[in-house]
Amino acid sequence: MSLMQTVDQLEYPESDGKPMGETDLHRDWMYRILDILRLRYRGQRVYIASNLLVYYQQGDPSQFVVPDDFVVTNCDPDRRRTFKIWEEGKAPEVVFEVTSRSSRRVDEVLKPQTYAQLGVQEYFLYDPTADYLDPPLQGFRLEQGEYTHLEPVATGALRCQRL
Repeated sequence: MSLMQTVDQLEYPESDGKPMGETDLHRDWMYRILDILRLRYRGQRVYIASNLLVYYQQGDPSQFVVPDDFVVTNCDPDRRRTFKIWEEGKAPEVVFEVTSRSSRRVDEVLKPQTYAQLGVQEYFLYDPTADYLDPPLQGFRLEQGEYTHLEPVATGALRCQRL
């Protein structure tokens, strides 16, 4: 019997052990975004999740990211325990992060780097208290491997091309 694990035998945990939201308000906004997206895409072949581990390197369970909310179009909408990009055949296309004092650096610096490498097409940051971001809603679009800041349309809204 071999002591080495095969790739198929590796365990991919279902939790990162971190709390879901810093405050009730942040958690509520994560759920609100999830509910809005589920309502918008009900009955369609679109997978929508919140606070789910997204593994992006087969054979290495330490390589994951946990978006607050994400959307994958043209994808089986059934529930999952984790999202493994190599099994799904694609990465999330749009990600939403509800930022806070404790998550600000990760949301603004570290996660965008990972999301860009994965090919996440659009990335949105929302600060429900307007304490950390100005303006409190910001959007970014992946262009030539880097995120560019989205400019608001005439009404002040941000347009998500993917959705």
